[in-house]
Amino acid sequence: MLKQSKVFRDNQFVQERVMDSNDLERERGITILSKNTSITYKDTKINIIDTPGHSDFGGEVERILNMVDGVLLVVDSVEGPMPQTRFVLKKALEFGLAVVVVVNKIDRPSARPDFVINSTFELFIELNATDEQLYVFGMQCDFQVIYASGIKGKAGLSPDNLAEDLGPLFESIIRCIPGPRIDKDGALQMLATNIEYDEHKGRIAIGRLHAGVLQRGMEVRVCTSEDSCRYARISELFVYEKFSRIPAERVEAGDICAVCGIEDIQIGETIADKTSGKPLPAIKVEEPTVKMAFSINTSPFVGREGKYVTSRNLRDRLYRELERNLAMRVEDGETADTFIVSGRGTLHITILIENMRREGYEFMVGPPKVINKKIDDKLLEPYEIATVEVPEEHMGAVVELLGKRRGQMIDMQGVGSEGTTFLKYKIPTRGLLGLRNAILTASRGTAILNTIFDSYGPWAGDIITRDQGSLVAFEDGSSSSYALASSQERGQMFIGPGMEVYKGQIVGIHQRPGDLSLNVCKKKAATNIRSNKEQTVVLDTPLDYSLDDCIEYIQEDELVEVTPSSIRMCKNPKFAAAKKSR
Repeated sequence: MLKQSKVFRDNQFVQERVMDSNDLERERGITILSKNTSITYKDTKINIIDTPGHSDFGGEVERILNMVDGVLLVVDSVEGPMPQTRFVLKKALEFGLAVVVVVNKIDRPSARPDFVINSTFELFIELNATDEQLYVFGMQCDFQVIYASGIKGKAGLSPDNLAEDLGPLFESIIRCIPGPRIDKDGALQMLATNIEYDEHKGRIAIGRLHAGVLQRGMEVRVCTSEDSCRYARISELFVYEKFSRIPAERVEAGDICAVCGIEDIQIGETIADKTSGKPLPAIKVEEPTVKMAFSINTSPFVGREGKYVTSRNLRDRLYRELERNLAMRVEDGETADTFIVSGRGTLHITILIENMRREGYEFMVGPPKVINKKIDDKLLEPYEIATVEVPEEHMGAVVELLGKRRGQMIDMQGVGSEGTTFLKYKIPTRGLLGLRNAILTASRGTAILNTIFDSYGPWAGDIITRDQGSLVAFEDGSSSSYALASSQERGQMFIGPGMEVYKGQIVGIHQRPGDLSLNVCKKKAATNIRSNKEQTVVLDTPLDYSLDDCIEYIQEDELVEVTPSSIRMCKNPKFAAAKKSR
């Protein structure tokens, strides 16, 4: 869409996924932050906002939906709507937005457009779409489903007849998505839905004008609610064109703009007319379901690799995250150097950890825990819908695994000709912690797992998530091949020879339940009595665990130590002390 609306010069180099500008988004291939741009098609300016599809980043979606009049629902021509699609679509339908369904990758050999359209239609009905929204599937708007091939840049109204460009898609956006519902002559109103920071300009509020006209240098009123308002002056004004912000003297209702000059503005506040301004309704965000404890690094290696290590650094950074990340909560923990961070899911929090790590922070995090609720003296916990696609030969192992974790099967069907089975489960969020690795091991890396929050339900009882204990180093030092050769008979190691370790660090996975302390720094006695024939030591390749893997692996009495250049796991000294005192 961007290429065909001449956003780029003809000879300009354009990198892939140009909207996913953050390093983490590029590495993982997912959208994490919402971003906006604009294109012009036949004298009509179209503002486009790219939102994440993953329900863990639902806070980004909820606040952005205030700015749009319609959505393009992009669905794969083979897989159909994914579980994550439900979440964003449900929110869009609640806002009463117009929906244009785009079946993408229609040029795939195994494309099955009819199946995809039917399952999308069923999804609309499940999510209680209104008759007008369902009518899109009737004869209104030439049956408003567009078939497209993004890679070839073609689109059409039927799968077999694609135009040479995306013309049909642009036409249907202009035809089916209503123009902005605004009050051009009313009193100024603009909801700040995003905040950016610039070293020279300070805080920049981004939002869409709902009513009135905004001018540079104008005096405005900033409101949180009817009662709490303050005054400010707009120093600079920008609109979005192509991929850059362009200075503007005035912005009319319906357009998206960036406003500078209000130093203390927060997401969800309204910039309103100085005399008769009324605040717009605040942004509602769903509650978090998972929490993790962040604390300062207490390992012997503290301060070696990180720049920011004190509790004040950690506190400032976490509270700064709240300004942008609406779905996240931070509260002070039991001690002065512990903070409880709550989010929508483990991924939501691990992305924050990864970003902080890259900024030079060094800290420790505990295992994820679900946030339970008490209603009428009944303990309720969050449940999720998990869908697994797995080849038939590994199905037994996966079903057994989900059953152990208190999952209840809702649906099971064979998919396509590849011999894969589609399983759908309702499972407590607790049972999902650490599940991804276990499922990949059970299915030899062939299963695909998707999860989405469903609702709160009754407590499901105890769940055992890990059968094996940890191998723990019992002294500080540098690991040696001689010691590792005998250690690896006890389980799988996380470390290779010549690595610095400290007492209490987890150096491997024990092959049996229960922890085992090992000496991985033992050197071979260098006396001349032994025969000097050296034995060749064959060491297994150590396991390489990523941040997400470590957080899934640790148990209640273990911590992950996160620094800019390494991720280690260790036993929590508090638990060890409590055991001794017992």
